[in-house]
Amino acid sequence: MDNGPRTKDQKMRNFKKIEAWLLASDLAVAIYGQTGKFPKEERYGLISQVRRSAISVLANIAEGAGRQHKKDYLNFLYIARGSLSETESLLEISARLHYLGEPHLKQLIEFCHKTAKCLYGLIRAVESEVHGPLSMVLGPNNKGGINA
Repeated sequence: MDNGPRTKDQKMRNFKKIEAWLLASDLAVAIYGQTGKFPKEERYGLISQVRRSAISVLANIAEGAGRQHKKDYLNFLYIARGSLSETESLLEISARLHYLGEPHLKQLIEFCHKTAKCLYGLIRAVESEVHGPLSMVLGPNNKGGINA
């Protein structure tokens, strides 16, 4: 592994200035607030899991931003995307268990979607930098090309 000075393309990114990180951070704070109202018996179950998944979103964005190579950054963004889906799923089950009321669920899910939209935009931008403009055509769901 090269430990030399960073080139222009490998500069350190300040995660605190990344909009997706800011939104994920706000989402995590909101989730902490709502899960504090869950039943105490869920402290080591659902509360812990939904909090960890929410924290994982912003932590992976930050960790990826600190990586030297854009491919590594992109991989951490993919992990953040998965954690965001996990968070949304856990919020849904929380509502089904009547730990979250409909208005709070709706608010948190909207927050998830806003964060996801921003994160997906960031992923597309970094994919374009890593793979070139053709990556928009040859995305993960289109492995064989435009006409595949």
